[in-house]
Amino acid sequence: MARQAKKTGRPRANNKRHLGDFFLMQPALSNPVLSIRGLSKSYKGGLQALKSTDLDINRGEIFALLGPNGAGKTTLINAVCGIVTPTTGRITAAGYDTRKDYRSARSLIGLVPQEMHVDIFETVWAVTSYSRGLFGLPPNKAHIEQVLKDLSLWEKKDEKIQALSGGMKRRVLIAKALAHEPEILFLDEPTAGVDVELRRDMWALVRKMRDRGVTIILTTHYIEEAEEMADRVGVIAKGELILVEDKATLMKKLGKKLLTFNLKDRMATLPAELKEWDLALRDSGAILEYTFDTQADRTGVASLVRRMGELGIGFNDLDTKTSSLEDIFVSLVHAPKPATIAPEASDVRS
Repeated sequence: MARQAKKTGRPRANNKRHLGDFFLMQPALSNPVLSIRGLSKSYKGGLQALKSTDLDINRGEIFALLGPNGAGKTTLINAVCGIVTPTTGRITAAGYDTRKDYRSARSLIGLVPQEMHVDIFETVWAVTSYSRGLFGLPPNKAHIEQVLKDLSLWEKKDEKIQALSGGMKRRVLIAKALAHEPEILFLDEPTAGVDVELRRDMWALVRKMRDRGVTIILTTHYIEEAEEMADRVGVIAKGELILVEDKATLMKKLGKKLLTFNLKDRMATLPAELKEWDLALRDSGAILEYTFDTQADRTGVASLVRRMGELGIGFNDLDTKTSSLEDIFVSLVHAPKPATIAPEASDVRS
């Protein structure tokens, strides 16, 4: 259903992200479908669940919000969806202020929560149709049918919720969220507790929704989920959004590589002549590993190989492994020292 977004003035973005001395500039989008400025949430007991947050979400993108338990992911989502009242800040959805024009704004937003809060004695069809009516929309059997078919729920449409498996109940939550044809869809831990096959089916469904123009924001503990689907990634820790970056760019900027040498002869200890490189022996001295920063001016790979040759250290094979998104996430959230974003550089330089 097409909607005409009301034009509203937006305050200028303050796009600096920080964690200690770690700064990253998030480019302001010219026409974001979701705009968050200065959003924070504090409770009377003194808990600050969410620090001042600025965030723009592109129309039609998949944005993954990563963070440990209690980091503030669900607080951020609930504030946007009107479930939690923010302490400070302004949110606009497709130009509608979520406070001043809350009916219009919320009609554009769908939420798939972690927990199921539906009448388990109702049928799948009844629950999904009822959700559409809550937004004041007329019945649309064709749309509800299509949603249920997309989610492989059509054969279950007349079954009561209590009779469904855990995975099917999760699909019902998504069907409820899609019943009123939202433009923005929040998925809060969408694949928690589902099996691997169902998880991959849901990944395919998310991509299909994105292809239809739905903007998707998901929180997840499964790093592989974000690595598989997301266009951009946000990392939140202790209520602070510490990083927002294109996934591919992030992995290129912060990724490290592991170079593995399969040695011809085992080594008991590392020679003193190799101390300047970050080396480690594995597999009882049969494997030599070198970890290096792909963004460094000199990676040290060529000089290391030359030095090994001079010392008579031979190897049968070598292999490289790039840091995964999970490695990067852990290093950001638990890093004891500030991280630095370096300018874009080539992959390996000797």
